[in-house]
Amino acid sequence: MTGQEPLDALDAELLLALTDEPRAPVAALAQRLGLSRNTVQARLGKLRRRSVLRSFERRIDPAALGYPLSAVITTRVRQRRLEEVADALARIPEVVEVDGLSGDTDLLVRVVATDADDLYRIAGRVLAAPGVERTSTALVMRELVRHRLTPLLRRSAGD
Repeated sequence: MTGQEPLDALDAELLLALTDEPRAPVAALAQRLGLSRNTVQARLGKLRRRSVLRSFERRIDPAALGYPLSAVITTRVRQRRLEEVADALARIPEVVEVDGLSGDTDLLVRVVATDADDLYRIAGRVLAAPGVERTSTALVMRELVRHRLTPLLRRSAGD
């Protein structure tokens, strides 16, 4: 959605309703928001076209898949090899997210692992990716604030 105009209050209300009930049918959303079914359907279509609604995957706990450990690997990349490194990291199944950064570190690589030995193996694969100069691994000890957008949606909705 980068570079697009922000959502309006009605879109924010619709997204808040979906946050509460992600599988709610259009009719239930319409009733909850006091809108027509066609209005809700059109708004959902617009949100999908604008890529506002993202993957369901973010809601899945990796521990349920056998990956209770989470870590971040800060990564320094050789100049002009960022795309090559990103492609290599995308081929490592335990890499769940990669963010490009400004500053001394080029990438923040989020990984999950089954145990300490598995994390060591994964960190080694990240370091071995062509174009990676250096890495530093930090184990996530506790999630203090979960990924959330509800406070921002409430603000956009005028709550």
